[in-house]
Amino acid sequence: LAGFLLKAMLANHSVQLFDVRNPDEFQGGRIPDSVNIPLGQLEESLKLPPQQFQLQFGVKAPEKEDDNIVFHCRSGKRSLTALEIAHRLGFSKARHYAGGYIDWEQREKK
Repeated sequence: LAGFLLKAMLANHSVQLFDVRNPDEFQGGRIPDSVNIPLGQLEESLKLPPQQFQLQFGVKAPEKEDDNIVFHCRSGKRSLTALEIAHRLGFSKARHYAGGYIDWEQREKK
């Protein structure tokens, strides 16, 4: 997923953006409207019943057929792993923002 596309999706509130970095990284700077689910907790989190997911993360649980699920991390490595986990669990249309937070930050400075 390209940065400009992510920005458009965020502007339209048409994305479920999950940041799979560690909480300390998330606190240090984040993409607006992203939800922090550290990579190590992702699989168990995606398996939670929808109500429990919403209680834990404050957002509606993603559904397997959703085509607006996007994972990101710092540079694209962890989000690719997150994507593999999501695909394996049946979230077949999930994508990842390969540029990660590094790309986002550079884009925002322009």
